[in-house]
Amino acid sequence: MSLTLGPQLAVLFMLVFARVGVLVMLMPGVGERFLPVRVRLALALFLTLALTPVVRPMLPASVARPDGAMAALLVEIGIGLMIGLTFRLIIASLQTAGNFVSQALGLAFAETVDPSQGGQAAAVGNFMTLLGVTLIFATDAHHAVIAAIGGSYLALPPGMVPATGDAASLALGTMATGFSVAVRLAAPFLVFAIVFNVGLGVLSRLMPALQVFFLAMPATIILGFVILFGVLGLMMLEFLNELSTLLTPFTGR
Repeated sequence: MSLTLGPQLAVLFMLVFARVGVLVMLMPGVGERFLPVRVRLALALFLTLALTPVVRPMLPASVARPDGAMAALLVEIGIGLMIGLTFRLIIASLQTAGNFVSQALGLAFAETVDPSQGGQAAAVGNFMTLLGVTLIFATDAHHAVIAAIGGSYLALPPGMVPATGDAASLALGTMATGFSVAVRLAAPFLVFAIVFNVGLGVLSRLMPALQVFFLAMPATIILGFVILFGVLGLMMLEFLNELSTLLTPFTGR
């Protein structure tokens, strides 16, 4: 078996790496910032080598020209950004849900460094994000993520420019889904905050001499953490189900 390393193969590898590299940097689990850059780069190179023979028959003849290759490269980068940011919004829903929980528990000012995105974020949100990423690897969902990278070539063949309306619909739908997931995950704490604060208001009216603030803060934190550890498993299960639903069109499962 002979292998000829020529300009056409170099262009093909560059086009595949453009999409795969962007996806590896953004997809859940494999694209987290706390993973070493060299590990993500090595994964992108290995996936590119594996997908290059599969993608080769899909390429249009126009990529043989310099202008066609440059246009196809920009399209591949755009497709990678569109798909990768779509799945990144689902990870961001964990941080949003954590912010809701922090507000309900009175821990909104308890912030730590976010190892996934960088910067300061709510400690509860960081905990939920790290737990979600851990469960992606623990449940082998990262296999589905890698399969979705390869399946993206079936959903959006190389060189094919997505319709502007479809891209906008995907972006708006994903943002709506991400916010909906965050609200559903934090729903028990939103209900708890409303009921608890209404109860404290009634108690303060019935007993004006009672120092409600000194009673409310410890009780909110204690009861809130009891609820958190009671429903944490269901919250993560809901997150994994939503991630699986988004991956299904690309994995074909």
